[in-house]
Amino acid sequence: MIDSYNPPEIEKKWRQRWAEDRLYQVTEDSTKPKWYALTMFPYTSGDLHIGHWYAMAPSDVHARFQRMRGYNVLHPVGFDAFGLPAENAAISRGIHPFTWTMCNVDNMRRQLESIGAIYDWSREIITCLPEYYRWTQWFFLKLYQAGLAYRGRAPVNWCPCCQTVLANEQVVSGFCERCETVVVRRDLEQWFFRITRYADELMLHDGIDWPERIKIMQRNWVGKSTGAEISFALDYPGVEEKEIRVFTTRPDTVFGVTFMVLAPEHPLVALLTSAEKRAEVEAYIDSSRRASEIERLSTEKEKEGIFIGAYAVNRLNGEKVPIWIADYVLMSYGTGAVMAVPAHDERDFAFARKYHLPIKVVIAAADWQGEEPTAAYTESGAMVNSGRFDGLYGDQGKQAVCDFLEEKGWGKRAITYRLRDWLISRQRYWGAPIPIIYCERCGIVPVPEEDLPVLLPENAEFKPTGESPLKYCQEFIHTTCPRCSAPARRETDTMDTFMCSSWYFLRYASPHDDTAPFASDKVGYWLPVDLYTGGAEHAVMHLFYARFFVKALRDMGLVDFSEPFRRLFNQGTIIASHHKMSKSRGNVVNPDDYVSRLGADTVRAYLMFLAPWEQGGDWDDSGISGISRWLNRLWSLVLKEYHYCGRSKADGENAEEELARITHQTIRKVTIDLERIHLNTMVSSLMEFTNHLSRIMEAGAVAPSAWSEAVRILLLLLAPTAPHLTEELWQRLGYPYSIHNQSWPKWSEELARDEEVTLVVQVNGKLRDKITVPVSITEAEAKILAMTSPRVKAYLEGRELLKTVYIPGRLVNLVLR
Repeated sequence: MIDSYNPPEIEKKWRQRWAEDRLYQVTEDSTKPKWYALTMFPYTSGDLHIGHWYAMAPSDVHARFQRMRGYNVLHPVGFDAFGLPAENAAISRGIHPFTWTMCNVDNMRRQLESIGAIYDWSREIITCLPEYYRWTQWFFLKLYQAGLAYRGRAPVNWCPCCQTVLANEQVVSGFCERCETVVVRRDLEQWFFRITRYADELMLHDGIDWPERIKIMQRNWVGKSTGAEISFALDYPGVEEKEIRVFTTRPDTVFGVTFMVLAPEHPLVALLTSAEKRAEVEAYIDSSRRASEIERLSTEKEKEGIFIGAYAVNRLNGEKVPIWIADYVLMSYGTGAVMAVPAHDERDFAFARKYHLPIKVVIAAADWQGEEPTAAYTESGAMVNSGRFDGLYGDQGKQAVCDFLEEKGWGKRAITYRLRDWLISRQRYWGAPIPIIYCERCGIVPVPEEDLPVLLPENAEFKPTGESPLKYCQEFIHTTCPRCSAPARRETDTMDTFMCSSWYFLRYASPHDDTAPFASDKVGYWLPVDLYTGGAEHAVMHLFYARFFVKALRDMGLVDFSEPFRRLFNQGTIIASHHKMSKSRGNVVNPDDYVSRLGADTVRAYLMFLAPWEQGGDWDDSGISGISRWLNRLWSLVLKEYHYCGRSKADGENAEEELARITHQTIRKVTIDLERIHLNTMVSSLMEFTNHLSRIMEAGAVAPSAWSEAVRILLLLLAPTAPHLTEELWQRLGYPYSIHNQSWPKWSEELARDEEVTLVVQVNGKLRDKITVPVSITEAEAKILAMTSPRVKAYLEGRELLKTVYIPGRLVNLVLR
């Protein structure tokens, strides 16, 4: 009698055996091609949800596949362990962030182990441990030495509750995304990385296989614009500035400027605002400082502004131009001032209509007859109402205006970027301390490398206000200057946690090295990452910062490659009951519940099967039940004694030929699907193969050797998806340990070739064509081929198809009227 399939027992047994045997520990091996497969490491939130599984299990399937193909596979795992949630938990629960974080690590490690992945746990990294953040601080010093880290004053998004700076992406509708407090703008001394130095290179994605949408998002984030910087004249007593400089991508429209807009933060606003407008302008500035840059730039937000009671002069035509302020203009982009040409810019057109400002056409469409515009015309055209430049078209007009501006000294050709330098300062405790000392004599002094790490004090006191305890920890703040030995103070800001994740993929190469952040020879062997998987939401933060980081290290001579990740794959999102999972909806799927009942292999296979990995899908209990039934059937099929019925030689040969053909077709299909990461169709092919073997078992029509070989192939093809189940069945069939050390099956094109038959095509019973088709063709496929045959199509025109008569392998008859 066959044992019943008991996943929890089997899976625990094999995970323990693999760990004892160190089956998945990996070292550099020059005799094998390497494959570095990495999934974005999880934040230590406390529990793995099914979304974590959806990111990790499929990537493990692909890594196992590559291992069986002969690659030396590195597939490491670790924990992104610094960040606000741990500190907030310390405040709300009265527990130290380190204690909270490490408890979460222990729980998540247990959950990750249950996946049955080929993680080399000896390479685990945890970013909040001193042996890791020592090197995060070391990299800060290297960037500082290279002129890529600097301190500057800048307006920031400030959450009064969290008492910290927020990135633009962390401000949602004017509120902190974490605590929903209204965010305000403040000017603070901050530490920045000079990421803008790499703006042009970060727009290029040469030699890497990334999704096009991610590349577009990154190029848009850099926001490179080519145009001209133009000077508008100022003449106000007591104001030193004699010009306002604006950047425009359309210098050919300069004669159509009817107003100018400054950012509310522009330093000229206070100098130029008239007395009667001052109160109104100051009130507007206060309100604009409460909005994030993302909100200010939103295309859905109605544009509002205030006339400040001052004018500039357009030097090209001598016209006075009224000066406004509006929050859609940012001081951090371009010059903080824009020239408004409402006839040829949609935003300016809406603003001009709202405030009854002039609209002057200076670029004419081909059919323009001098009428008032009803919408902005933003395409190319001939310059009109532009003096000496009338009649010039498109780029010719732009270049001519730029030549004239440069000749007169009124402007110049220019390039500007939307991208700003990376602000890394965080006014929090739970992050890597910035290794800087302030000395009254010596100024800014980097902490010597031999004094790293700068440790977080364990006795920090967490206040209900959310303020960083480092600000009040005297033993942390007070130190001596490394240069002059005078009393000095430490920087109390910590680094943005994206700093930790910008280099973690390098640390996996030599995670326990205490002499360097990584061993150059090991990084030389493993890097770049061959396949990086994770969410598309990281396109313009983590993925962007990691690329900058590697390019900066390259220029310092620390690495010899320019891109961290050769191929990027973004998985979709798992939802439940047609909604995003959330505790309030009660639709969060806990993978532990299903693993304990159905087994990790069942969960793995279902996540592969329910939808294309890049799309995501809707979790369905009936769907995972179907996968469970399939694996139970497969268990019984493999262990059941095969009885050969000794059919006639001809029948036996045909059955064995058919089995060989289907087996090799399945190898080909599964292999190609895994290469392309088409995991749902890969699982479907394995299910179809299982069904075919079930029919073979019932018929007993092939020799025992042919049956055994087909079962062996089935287990090898299934091994990446269901590693525990296949290991158990492999052992029970008497094969040598371990199935995961076996070679991936190869197919024969000759054996995989479909048998072909000739199909007669009739129209109303009369022969119209004969077509050669695979013997396995379906009725639907045969009907399509018949109706698209050139010899048949002429008989179908203007006629209605009543029905199709199909005789498999012989005939398709199209009945028309």
